[in-house]
Formats: sequence, C-alpha cells, structure tokens
Amino acid sequence: MSTWILLRGLTRETRHWGRFPAILRDAVKTDSLLQLDLPGNGALVDLRAPAQVPSMIEFVRQAVSQSSVPGPYRVLAMSLGGMVATAWAQHYPEEIDRLVLVNTSMRPFSSMTERLRPQAWPRLLRVAAGWRDAPEAEAIIHRLTCNDSQALADDLAAWAAIRESAPVSRGNALRQLWAAARFSAGDAAPRCATLILSSAQDRLVNPVCSAKLAAAWGAAHIQHPWSGHDLPHDDPVWTSETVGAWLPEIVDATGKRF
Repeated sequence: MSTWILLRGLTRETRHWGRFPAILRDAVKTDSLLQLDLPGNGALVDLRAPAQVPSMIEFVRQAVSQSSVPGPYRVLAMSLGGMVATAWAQHYPEEIDRLVLVNTSMRPFSSMTERLRPQAWPRLLRVAAGWRDAPEAEAIIHRLTCNDSQALADDLAAWAAIRESAPVSRGNALRQLWAAARFSAGDAAPRCATLILSSAQDRLVNPVCSAKLAAAWGAAHIQHPWSGHDLPHDDPVWTSETVGAWLPEIVDATGKRF
C-alpha cells in the first residue's frame, strides 16, 4: 500500500486541511497518509523557515524518514508545497511514485503577475500590516483563497485559533514568500506520473500557471469550474474523487498515459 504525503502552502499548516485528508483517504483507498508541515509552520513553527525551496525538501525527507513508512511516496501538494514536491521529485526521482499538484506555479513557466495576481496585492499588504490581528488576517485570507463561504463563521473561528496557537512569524512568512518567488523548476519534468489540478476562479494565482505547467510537462490537467485557490477546502469531495479516478491509469516510466 502506497503512502500519501500532504504538503500545504505559504504559512499554512496541517490543520488547515480540515476534513480533506479523511475524504482523500477513502477515495484513494489507503490507510497510510502523512500530513507534514513545512519549517516555520504548524508543529515546526519555532524553526526558521529556509529562504529557498531545496532546503525545505530536506526537512520533509527527514520527517518522512522518521515516520519509518517505506517509499516510494505519493505526494499531493498545493501552492508552495507544490514547489517543494516538484523539487523533491526532480532531485530524488526514486522516492516519488505519483505527484498531484494543486494550484501551484513556478518559474520559468509563468510570469510574476500570473503567479500572484496584482488584484490580490493590496489585500496581502493588509494581511502583512495586521499580521498579529488573527481574525482580520484570516478573514482576508479566506476571501482571497476560498469561494465556498457556507461555513465561513466556523472556518474563521478555526483558522484564527490555529493562528493564535501556532503563530507563524512575519519573518518566516517573508522567507517562505521569497523562496516561492525565487523557485524555478529543473529542466526535466518529474519522472513520475503527475496530475495537475487548478481552479478556474482562483483569485490568488492565475490558473493559466497550471495550464502552462501541464503543457510543458505533458501532464494530466483537470480544472475545477468554481472553486478558489484552496481547492481542497472548497470542494474536498471533487478533489479526492478526481485523484482517485486518475490513479488506475497505466503509465510507463516517463509518466506517459495509455
């Protein structure tokens, strides 16, 4: 049975997955699923976040090694986590069996204004200015990343509690942002089979980033019609079932589908 690893994005931690891991576990039929934090977030909030993605890979690999679950691994990652997962698959191809990237972006495939929509910049500056105001910061983040607001009050209460119990420092947030901005994928596409998921109504990252990435790599690309940047939050069932339906495809060593 393959082990699945989940990686979140900028300043987000494992608790932000909400109910998604349980739904994914059923969809991909696994009992082995690890939710890992990037340094500076969640359980690793007291660590200094590296200012480059390759350094984050080693934290993740060490955490996986300490878990004692055997590889190769299947990784689902979003945003900054997707960059870490990509670099992991490119640097250590024997360790990654399948790769699912959600609303991620990276050089050289997309421009700065595609990777972070200019319309989002003023709101992000407001978050930075009021970094210690958990309710206000999380309300802005929710508006930027989520299109499903049916459980808005519960989401904001949970997210504010997470921020207050494990506050990511402003310095770590900036280092993670700098790492994401500078990250450039290697020349070769990951050798493992790769699925790219994007959100048509992503207000933070232009979904063209996913389309360009999929085209460059010859990877499968499926787009959700209405969700926001946080696709696993907005539609965890669709995300999980889409991954589950993709898994049985037969692929060769280069990831080519038959």
